[in-house]
Amino acid sequence: MVNLTIDGLEVCVPEGTTVMKAALELGIEIPHLCFLEGINEISACKVCVVEMQGKDKLITACNSPVEEGMVIYTNSPKVRRVRRTNVELVLSQHDCHCATCVRSGNCNLQKISNDLGILEIPFKEEVPEAPWDASFPLIRDSRKCIKCMRCVQICDKVQDMHVWDVQNTGSRTTVDVACNKTIDASDCTLCGQCITHCPTGALRERNDIPKVFDMLADPEKITVVQVAPAVRTAWGEELGLPPGECSEGRMVAALKRIGFDYVFDTNFAADLTIMEEGSELLERLGNPGKYAWPMFTSCCPGWVNFVSKRYPTYLRNLSTAKSPQQMFGAMAKTYFAQKKGIDPHNICCISIMPCVSKKREASLSYMRSAGAGQDVDVVLTTRELVRMIRAEHINPQFLKEQQFDSPLGESTGAGVIFGVTGGVMEAALRTAYAVVEGHNPDADAFQAVRGEDGRREADFVLGGRTLHTCTVSGLGNAEKLMQDIIKGKVSYDFVEVMACPGGCVGGGGQPIHDGCELAGSRGGQLYRLDSERPLRFSHENPEVQKAYEEFLGKPLSHKAHELLHSGHVNELYYATHNYL
Repeated sequence: MVNLTIDGLEVCVPEGTTVMKAALELGIEIPHLCFLEGINEISACKVCVVEMQGKDKLITACNSPVEEGMVIYTNSPKVRRVRRTNVELVLSQHDCHCATCVRSGNCNLQKISNDLGILEIPFKEEVPEAPWDASFPLIRDSRKCIKCMRCVQICDKVQDMHVWDVQNTGSRTTVDVACNKTIDASDCTLCGQCITHCPTGALRERNDIPKVFDMLADPEKITVVQVAPAVRTAWGEELGLPPGECSEGRMVAALKRIGFDYVFDTNFAADLTIMEEGSELLERLGNPGKYAWPMFTSCCPGWVNFVSKRYPTYLRNLSTAKSPQQMFGAMAKTYFAQKKGIDPHNICCISIMPCVSKKREASLSYMRSAGAGQDVDVVLTTRELVRMIRAEHINPQFLKEQQFDSPLGESTGAGVIFGVTGGVMEAALRTAYAVVEGHNPDADAFQAVRGEDGRREADFVLGGRTLHTCTVSGLGNAEKLMQDIIKGKVSYDFVEVMACPGGCVGGGGQPIHDGCELAGSRGGQLYRLDSERPLRFSHENPEVQKAYEEFLGKPLSHKAHELLHSGHVNELYYATHNYL
């Protein structure tokens, strides 16, 4: 243990602790821009400088270890002067039009500048600008980049995709797509982790809100919106709602107030996905010689994109089941349209997702099986939903709870947990067990697949045989998994992969809280909702059962294959080489 004094307060911390972390023990938060613990500790911004007694030069708190007897001043006149100058230099190369920035009010640079009382920039302003494809789901605004390196490090160290890199030197240093590629030609899977870890508005999702407002204003259009499970865990975070008040019912009420004609739950389609994907797993297990192993889940478009770009020969391992988002779109423009007597061409299907990659998925050429244009017309992130609520001046605290509409709104606990890593695996095993054994297992029998660690293995007995499973979250862990499979180090029957650490709850479209990782707490909310649901098995969803009786026939039927499945090997190859 090491004893030191910070701003006149004594503290004792373990050897190796940084000055910044030691200060936090005392409730002293040292300003910083580039720091991400364990990921980006390179002191690039020099905003976290502090004064150490007996030393002329200031030191950076984020990567300076404590020393016995050290005396630190975090906000002395010298520190304030140097910190202010460093921030002013950053601002001299930054587009400071905060009123038109998507991160206004949620920007660390803005906050630090305000705290330092910076009202003008004394240095010559040189704001670099680089071209960008505005149609791509991920937008990079070079004018707002502060060269903090967070996007580079999160993409390299966590996701192992190496999409971003540093270019040029000195004052001309900038960040851009690696290897001089355009973003659509890169390995980018649109996981969006670079967006959620950017401290400014340099990275964001494509803004599709105007399209939705146009649809809502068109009297000829029927607007149908679906909400993903992970969205309900986070939509209230930026609206000041405590966890107990940001309920599903209030979220539905907010969407109704915005003006959507029908508000449905993607969890219904998650249950539908389990019926198809679970049946497919059992079909493959019964005919092992016909299929490639292991069988991969196909719900996460970032993961599917990863396989298509890095390991295309393994596309045949993917389940042919579409994601819940796409299944819902196909059902909305066929089954729902028929039941309501609506021309499917007049239906505008909007998704609210915790994901940026869903924007790309919805636009793929083969995601139009209903015969009325794209099955899903527009995808909004959770952040875009929040901006729409604010644009409509809606205060959710005063809304009375409302139910999802039918017949695509009923869901089970199994559908709810799709939003957390391990949830798809657990939901599929619940139903697969019931089909094989003839009775439901304990709903929590497969908890071994739960957990925040990036890769988990678990074996279960199903129909007298042992099923070897693996659950992975984060593309860095997916890369290690693929290498182990190729080298023959591991052998599995069923593998679930989610591109974002923690699953969809930690998705690239979720609200941004600088330096905080909330996937764990959000995932806990989904498990709570699962435990509270009266139905916890996808095959017991009465609306799903009715959809099969009235429309689909049975899982893996001809109609189910037409609407709810795709041939990834050929179609993904085409889509990858003919983007949009």
